[in-house]
This record gives sequence, C-alpha cells and structure tokens, in this order.
Amino acid sequence: MVLDGRLTFKSGMAKGLALTLGCALLASCGGSKARPRADIAASKVTNIGVNGYLWRASLDTVSFMPLLQTDSNGGIIITDWYINPGAQGERMKLTVTILDQDLRADALRVAASRQTLQNGQWIDAPVQAATTQKLEEIILTRARDLRRRAIAGS
Repeated sequence: MVLDGRLTFKSGMAKGLALTLGCALLASCGGSKARPRADIAASKVTNIGVNGYLWRASLDTVSFMPLLQTDSNGGIIITDWYINPGAQGERMKLTVTILDQDLRADALRVAASRQTLQNGQWIDAPVQAATTQKLEEIILTRARDLRRRAIAGS
C-alpha cells in the first residue's frame, strides 16, 4: 500500500519480500564510489507507475478542482466539473495523463472539456488549445521545481 509516497506492508510475506528486495538493492550498490547528487533526485522516479515529480505537480496544479479519479500506476487524474466562481455560466473538466516514468515534456498530456450554460442546460463548448498547453507548462515547471528542491535538499 502506498501512503504519502511511502510503502507500508501489512502481511509478513510482503515485509519479507520488501526486506529481501532492499538487501538485494543495497548489495548491488557495492564499491566505494560516491554517487553524484543528481542521482538522488533522478528524473526517473519509479516508486509509482509514473514519474513522481510529474504526478505530484499534476495533483498540485489541479488541486482546486474536485477529483473524480486518480491512478498513480496508470498515470491518470480525472477531475469532476469545476465552475469558476467568477464565471458561473461555464464549467471545465480535466484529464491529466502521465505517459512515462521520465521527467520529459512529452510524458504529459492534458485534455480539457468545457461547457457553457445556455437556457438552463450545459452545452459542450470548444476549449482553446492554448488552455491545455498552458496547463501542461505549469505542471512541467512545477515538476522541475520539485526535482530541483529534491536535489538541493539532499
């Protein structure tokens, strides 16, 4: 089970497996060579199924919207409809997809749906391409900042 980025195990068998894997990883590190600091916060984060920096940045970016579904192994975040208090006649829904374990621009896709209120009914409306591009830029910038902080803090 993953809670706050840490693995917790409930069964003895799972604990034994984790201990065995941990020992194997430590043994494979061998040698007295110091690892570069950049390795500590590598761009490839595999504790979950996708890049951890992109995942955290995506959640941070869409945190103001109600979440409908999240899957860290599949890299999917789906929000529910959100109505901006400043624009009551319009609502948006987002799907953020993380496609890779590497922190790369092409590992992220944001899709948006938009509806406007007309005569008491929600009608589909176009979303400007710049809207999704801007969201992708915000997420990527946040992910890079998270990675820089992880490197600096180690």
